[in-house]
Amino acid sequence: MERASQNFTGKDTGKVLLVGAGPGDPDLLTMRAYNAIRTADIVVHDGLVDARILKLIPDKTPRISVAKKRSRHTVPQPGINALLVEKASEGLTVLRLKGGDPFIFGRGGEEAESLRKAGIAVDIVPGISAALGAAAEAVLPLTHREASSAVTFVAGQCKGLSDQNWSGLAGTGRTLVIYMGVATAADIADKLIADGVSPAMPVAIVERATLPGARAMRSLLADLGGLVERENIKSPAVIIVGEVVDRSLAEDRLVALAENAEKMA
Repeated sequence: MERASQNFTGKDTGKVLLVGAGPGDPDLLTMRAYNAIRTADIVVHDGLVDARILKLIPDKTPRISVAKKRSRHTVPQPGINALLVEKASEGLTVLRLKGGDPFIFGRGGEEAESLRKAGIAVDIVPGISAALGAAAEAVLPLTHREASSAVTFVAGQCKGLSDQNWSGLAGTGRTLVIYMGVATAADIADKLIADGVSPAMPVAIVERATLPGARAMRSLLADLGGLVERENIKSPAVIIVGEVVDRSLAEDRLVALAENAEKMA
């Protein structure tokens, strides 16, 4: 395998591939991601990477899990950055394998910056994001000429929900996709309604998109918190807010649960 060049110290180094593993289904890996998995010298992977994808890693290839869960990180982010620098500095081709896409709420930007500062070469291999996987699961278009001409991705737990300005991101003609929002679903609904979004705005939650046991549920914004509680929805899940929810072509997959919400609205 070809080793990368030298860093600014003149020392021979390897390189790091920041690779998106997609929403879970191995069939949704890009060919470039698959080739990287098969040929890297070492794999550093997140906890959201599906076990079937991890099985594609050759037995001889060392792997390190840096799985993260809410409020508990096996390895803090600075430690992950240092680990990538350390392994690449040994002359290795390091595969940093992330769920979804590395540059959409995957901290890929932080890792790339750290590597660049250390003089380590970085290649980015995009992956299908959770939002796109969820939309495909529910056959739900995120844009539609008659319903939405704009899409925004936000994180429901990024640096404090109350500190985020979502004004104007949801409403008529727009689609809002919320990552990591299950735990704060009721607060998200209150926030959007306070910003002027109709309580009767359609919402969908897609749980475990592209994975076995996936569920897609539809209700109204006023019922978002209640839906999560009644259906015991767990992460990973994506929330979609907008009129496009009513454009889903998969009525057999997108279970309508809006009766109570209509009364609330």
